[in-house]
Amino acid sequence: MRERTSKKQQELLQFITAFLQEHNYAPSYREVMVALGYKSVSTVAVHVDGLIAKGYLTKSDKSARSIRIAGESANDSDKLMWLRTEIARREASGADAEVLAVLQRALEILEEA
Repeated sequence: MRERTSKKQQELLQFITAFLQEHNYAPSYREVMVALGYKSVSTVAVHVDGLIAKGYLTKSDKSARSIRIAGESANDSDKLMWLRTEIARREASGADAEVLAVLQRALEILEEA
């Protein structure tokens, strides 16, 4: 079972997932910094390292674009990304707390699988 992510880590994971799907390569730390409004590249590194330690990301080497989503096929990644996006959309629109709780639990189950 994976350790839970912080809100910042979840935002970063969503950004990286979407970027990988759109570009077929990983974002640079600087691109992440700009996109998520971080003040420094080291902040990105701290969050990426945290996600690697929790098993959500992998890096093949020290190159700038070697970040990958850990253990997900493209199909799994699409499903998880859709669910994360749906949760964020419903949170922003003030959806019912019970519905959000069910969706969040579904995401946790899928991430554990």
